[in-house]
Amino acid sequence: MQLLHRGDVGPAVAEIKNTLASLGLLSANGRPGPAIFDEAVEQAVRGFQQQRGLITDGVVGPATYRALTDARWRLGDRSLAFLVSKPVSGDDVFALQERLLELGYDAGRPDGIFSAETEQALRSFQRDYGLTPDGICGPGTLRALKQLAPKVRGGRPVFLREQEKVRRAGPRLRGKRIVIDPGHGGADRGVTVGDVSEADLTWDLARRLEGRMVATGMEALITRGPNACPPDADRAAFANEAGADMFLSLHADANPSSLADGVASFHFGTGNGTTSTVGEALAGFLQREIVARTGMRDCRTHPKTWDVLRLTRMPAVRMEIGYLTNEGDRNRLLDPSFRDVVAEGLLVAVKRLYLLGKDDQPTGTFTFDDLLRHELARAEGA
Repeated sequence: MQLLHRGDVGPAVAEIKNTLASLGLLSANGRPGPAIFDEAVEQAVRGFQQQRGLITDGVVGPATYRALTDARWRLGDRSLAFLVSKPVSGDDVFALQERLLELGYDAGRPDGIFSAETEQALRSFQRDYGLTPDGICGPGTLRALKQLAPKVRGGRPVFLREQEKVRRAGPRLRGKRIVIDPGHGGADRGVTVGDVSEADLTWDLARRLEGRMVATGMEALITRGPNACPPDADRAAFANEAGADMFLSLHADANPSSLADGVASFHFGTGNGTTSTVGEALAGFLQREIVARTGMRDCRTHPKTWDVLRLTRMPAVRMEIGYLTNEGDRNRLLDPSFRDVVAEGLLVAVKRLYLLGKDDQPTGTFTFDDLLRHELARAEGA
């Protein structure tokens, strides 16, 4: 779809304005004439993006448009069912997933997409409640869900399962499958300053990280080749189909101000309390290791609903390692030895997640050689 931003006019802008008004983010305006994407609309879009864990740029692109479309639906507005060719999505699906999880049915990660996992959880609920287990959320199922609404909410059992899976996986890295996602690629060069491109830097960093992971006995998979740029949804699907234990997306950032610098990490989270606890923990380990080892500015960790975080079925983190628009960060990223330091820090952070605080060392002091010795000792003691 075309991007919509301030100054645009037409039916698409009218649709956006109507949606924002229905969400209480924009005053309804009945004035005749073409719909205009003015400052008020831009501010409303920014407010919506902030609420939904999106980039707050005030521009309606594919991700923001999808989120606006999903936000129109409330549970009960329509019947919900699993469609293989085009899965149903919306806030009503998210509400259904949350309700099923609260009642003890494993509907998977509450991501607003009616998946086969959601259908199976709904069928189980229907069967237990004496309804026809057809996997369709219609009026009868909705009445039953409302009657059984729990008095105590919260707990996020799906994310407790994530934590238990990490605990059971054990501290060794050998055998664990990690998907590394170098941002952009092919014709999409990402952030470009002179002859320096984000796509080339993330590819090089991914290969350095892959080599270190393989040396520990891990299985490292990369989402793209040097001349390809699959959509984010395809990158997430690749990780899901591979049965990955973890997904790590590598990027560099840009800013209109050349003073902006530093490293930031992002994990799945909606901003309303739904967050991947393991993804958040991994983001924290990654962030602290890179900051400690490089001295880069700590831009902290943040919850987001980007597709590579929302659609992956395993803990996932996206890292923005430096700003190519900042001379200091750019010069660092151009230094191969610096990229080696970053790759080592990323690997050690993954190891820290699986150590669960046992046999650990202070942040920034655990070296690659230490890690290999730890792996060998674990293997001999097995």
